[in-house]
Order: sequence, then C-alpha cells, then structure tokens
Amino acid sequence: MKKLLIALVTLLPTLAMASGGNVHLEKAGIDLHDKASLQRGVDLFQHYCSGCHSTQYQRYERVATDLDISFDDMRNNYMFTDAKIGELMQNAIPKKDAAKWFGTTPPDLTLVARARGEDWVYSYLKGFYQDPSRPFGVNNKVFPSVGMPHVLQELQGLPVEQEDGTIVATGGKLNAEEYDQAVRDITGFLAYSAEPVKLERQALGWWVLGFLFVFFIVAYLLKKEYWKDVH
Repeated sequence: MKKLLIALVTLLPTLAMASGGNVHLEKAGIDLHDKASLQRGVDLFQHYCSGCHSTQYQRYERVATDLDISFDDMRNNYMFTDAKIGELMQNAIPKKDAAKWFGTTPPDLTLVARARGEDWVYSYLKGFYQDPSRPFGVNNKVFPSVGMPHVLQELQGLPVEQEDGTIVATGGKLNAEEYDQAVRDITGFLAYSAEPVKLERQALGWWVLGFLFVFFIVAYLLKKEYWKDVH
C-alpha cells in the first residue's frame, strides 16, 4: 500500500502537465442529426483532406447509406481512387512519400474526434495562422509547430494572428461565418466517422432504460407477492 501511494505521488506532476495547457478550445456544437451538415462535411473532407488523410476504418457504402447519399453520387463525387463502393476509405498518397514530404506520415482521422474531442478538432481547423518561419508558411495555435499546410486556406483566406491573439483572414472564398460553418461541417463528419452508431446507441439506450424501469416494477410487485406471508 505504501509503495502504491509513493507511485501515485510521483505521477502527480506528470498527470498535471498532461492535463494542463493554456489552449482555449472553442465549442464545436456538433449535431449528428443534421444530415445536411454531415453531407457537406464529407464533401469538404474528401476534396480538401482525403488527399493525405484517410478514414480507413470507415467504408464508402456505410457513409453513403447513413448520410442519405446515393451510391452513384458517392462514386462520382467523393471517390477519387479505383476503390469499390464497399471498400474502406483509404487515401491515394504513398506513406513513404508522405513521410518524406511532411516529415511524418499523415495520421488516419477516423477516430480523431473521439480521441481528442470534437472541440479540439474544430479549434484546430480554425487555429492556423501565417508564420513564415514554418516550412509551409503557417503555424497552429492548438498544435504548435504543426507539420502540414493550411489546406483550407483557399476557403478561409490568409489567416493573420492579431496582437490580441485573434486570427483574421482575408482573401478567401468564404466569409468568417461561412468558414466557421465549413469547419463545423468537417468536424461533424469526423465525429460521425469516429462512432457511426452513436445515434443508434443512444436511441437504444432509452429503450433499455424503459425496459429496466418496467422490469423493476414487475420485480417489485413480485417480491411483495412472495414476501407477503413472511411479513
């Protein structure tokens, strides 16, 4: 017991450092019931992110079915390899080349929203700002010294960090509100990909709770019937 307490005390500084940090995360406000947002999210992800990042634990067919996208639409607009509709959503970039170009292989993003949280993903995508000292000319407030370009700069414009720490972008295809929504759409798609059965699980949970409530009443009445002669 004494050794266990000593080990816990030793780990406290490490745990404090791991849980600390001054990064402010914005609320993503993801609504998995909003299929229009999820459809826009898969569109944006496939066109701007899937060149380097895969969602290799997700299938094209499952995404199309869950998000009400026809198979023809999925094939024509969201599949950029020779993959079949039932295959996993891999990217086309060779891992060795990606590691050479970016310093490391771009990670698979199927579970990123579950591992880091929706707010982290949303804040990360909004956290890029101009930094000429970086290889790709940008840095990130949530992930400092990030080793990737700002792939959404075409939409946002050139993001410049202001003296008060805020980021202001100019010259993009979208205004600030539209860009925020685009980032929310991508985050929503990644939140869905991390747990496609989440809504089904939550709905089933209410049925389970209802069954347990009814069973409790039946069990209580049965208990009273069995024990009435004893008391």
